Amino acid sequence: MTKTLDVYRDWLKITDTARPLNYYQLLRVKQFEDNTAKIREHYKAMNSHVRKFAAGEFAKQSQDLLNELARAMLCLTDKQRKTEYDATLGRKDASGGAKGRNFEQILLASKLVDQAQLDKARNFSKAVGVDVRDALVQQKIAKYEEVLPAYAESIGLPYLDLTDMPIDPQLVASIPAHIARTHSCVPVMIDNNELLMASPNPIDPNVEEELRLRFSMPVRSVLCTPRNVNEVIAKYVPKDASAPAPPPAAAAPTPVAGAAPAPAAAAPAAAAKPSGPMTEEDKKERQQLAMIAFFGTGMVLTNVLKWGVGMGFGASAAIAITVAAIAGAITWKVKSR
Repeated sequence: MTKTLDVYRDWLKITDTARPLNYYQLLRVKQFEDNTAKIREHYKAMNSHVRKFAAGEFAKQSQDLLNELARAMLCLTDKQRKTEYDATLGRKDASGGAKGRNFEQILLASKLVDQAQLDKARNFSKAVGVDVRDALVQQKIAKYEEVLPAYAESIGLPYLDLTDMPIDPQLVASIPAHIARTHSCVPVMIDNNELLMASPNPIDPNVEEELRLRFSMPVRSVLCTPRNVNEVIAKYVPKDASAPAPPPAAAAPTPVAGAAPAPAAAAPAAAAKPSGPMTEEDKKERQQLAMIAFFGTGMVLTNVLKWGVGMGFGASAAIAITVAAIAGAITWKVKSR
């Protein structure tokens, strides 16, 4: 008899048979765990294991479980959402037990930087007018992958590596391209009737309001690295859609009875011939035209002038040759422009 796959038991080694699992059970952390670093650590390990099945016969189960793990982690590392979720599980202290720490305290406690490095980043931050987190990266003291989780924790928002979960192209396409590109943000998922938007910074309130009206649901921020969001935008957001549409062509005016017809639009000027050194082919063409002008003009004038009065045929020919030479020279000059 074939054993039915239980992804929680077989893949995550969860022995609890009660279903559905709550987020703490799913991530295998203690009930009401407040350490966001530990929650992310468990999520990362379980995500890495489940992704091994993404290309096999259980691809759908793998993707579904990856999404479920992400939902659990994003909720439990979002201060406001975690407080609300814990209250539904009967937590007495609904505000959470962890004391808030600022960004620099988290950096030092986690030993991402030492005091000297932090002081260097502070000085650079003040000198050039950037946040300390960006100063740490620009001074090559730390990477965004290291400082953004600490920054997210300090402001009570979740952090997500977008390469850890499948991206829904249809959901990304539902966001106006100019918003995604201008504000460096992409949708991650819709969870509990809320749109989760990933960006290196909290979503701008004006953008949040526009998306709230478009989707008829609240919008919440999820922090990610600039590289993360840029890769998703490059892959799923069309470039041409980010450019504003050209203005419509003006309609032709309606003719008024009895009025004179409007003058026709001037024809576009002919394209100027490129300037530059004359080619051998151009020289040959102009020489031929000059010779034709010379002999043609000479023949006509000779026939006319030989019947002239008192000049004789020789004089007529001399005048004709002179005029023909002038005509040829003019032809060469005009053709050279």
